[in-house]
Amino acid sequence: MSNSAVIKHKDIISRLNRINGHLLKVINMLENERECTEVAQQLQAVENALNGAKKSLIHKHIDICLENALEKNTIPAKSILQEFREISKYL
Repeated sequence: MSNSAVIKHKDIISRLNRINGHLLKVINMLENERECTEVAQQLQAVENALNGAKKSLIHKHIDICLENALEKNTIPAKSILQEFREISKYL
């Protein structure tokens, strides 16, 4: 990953690091035989946070990468539309 990509995705990387920490706590909960309902609740929180990070990445890609390519005419519009369709299916 290039330096500019790391800078561009710094907020998403930060979110994923927090999610990773939360997931490690969930694993610890399982190892300590916490109630299944508590673990399920925490897993739901991890899942929601991960979905939020994914949406943020996709929106950033659309707002920055595809918009810049369209404005600068670096990629044909047809290719941009195809890429938009491809990434938006993950929303």
